Amino acid sequence: MSATLSSAKSRAALRTSALISVELLVILVMASAALWVLGQMWSVVWPLIVGLLLTTLTWPVARFLRRHGWHPALAASVVMVLFFAVAAGVLALIAVPVASQSGELASGVSDGIEKVRDWAAGPPLNIGEDEITGALDSAAARVQGSVGTVVNGVVTGVSTVVNGVVTAVLALFLMFFFLKDGPKFLPWLTRQLPGQLATDVPVVFARSWDTLGAFVRSQAFVGLLDAVFIGLGLWIVGVPLVLPLAVLTFISAFVPVVGALFAGLVAVLIALVSNGPTDALIVLAIIIVVQQLEGNVFQPMVQSRGLGLHAAVILLAVTLGASLAGIVGSLLAVPAAALIGVLWTYVREQLMDAPEDPSTDPSTDPATGPPATIGDGVPAS
Repeated sequence: MSATLSSAKSRAALRTSALISVELLVILVMASAALWVLGQMWSVVWPLIVGLLLTTLTWPVARFLRRHGWHPALAASVVMVLFFAVAAGVLALIAVPVASQSGELASGVSDGIEKVRDWAAGPPLNIGEDEITGALDSAAARVQGSVGTVVNGVVTGVSTVVNGVVTAVLALFLMFFFLKDGPKFLPWLTRQLPGQLATDVPVVFARSWDTLGAFVRSQAFVGLLDAVFIGLGLWIVGVPLVLPLAVLTFISAFVPVVGALFAGLVAVLIALVSNGPTDALIVLAIIIVVQQLEGNVFQPMVQSRGLGLHAAVILLAVTLGASLAGIVGSLLAVPAAALIGVLWTYVREQLMDAPEDPSTDPSTDPATGPPATIGDGVPAS
């Protein structure tokens, strides 16, 4: 007799599916509302994010001074002075020359894409002009705009400049207060929250801070190493625009996977246009070697704890961030994904069943031992 579907089980499965669908819909609505609120408050949230990122970079110095008896306000002030000194030096020695050469860099990338298109249209590929013209023209426009945005950072319009200045000033003020009063935040937060939240929220915040700090500091260090080694390689080969390419490499390091590909592509295109295909292949080999050293030597040395994110997750996060908020979204996508991962890990830990204590199981009592058995596990009488 053939088996038939159970109407009771089918109705139960449909009810369960409907309930899960409603719950997921509520979660999506809440997430959309949270993103909308975040967008409305972006003028406040963006300085907060920048201040936190700057604090993660400078906190080790402030922590060192505080541990050696410095007053928190004095330690924060000294760190801020050192930060301003370094920022002024970078602005004078690197940012101004890079800004002056950014237009040339963008033009070189566009010319490189045109060369690749001409090569693809000829033998041995003989790809039809119509098949590649649209895609490469779009890529040229996109890359040229991205390079100008990332490297130059020059904005137009009075309102944009004013917003940038306000954001920078607020971020620096927040950075000072984070350095000065940051350790007081979690105890204060614990006193404000009721019940289990007083335990859960501070733990999640502490883990998120550790993850964010590890990511920012390690990416900055690895990006600096990449920029130095790739810059030296480009200088030895004789590729022009070494300084802008090195700066682009450093900035792109904060976008894992995609950033390295983007910076490497720009360097190879510049070498192709200025020095020819042989030097472009040499530059490609240099970039591959440095990237292998980064993945297998640099990052394991400076990153005691990984982000716990698969490369595919990172790629999808960067793609989603770029589509939602452009370059800012691509820069913040991986830290945001890592923080979501921290939250999910903690929630999963709380939802897991506690393992049974073997000491409470009479079958493992060390005094009597397990009950004697005969045959296939049948207790002996």
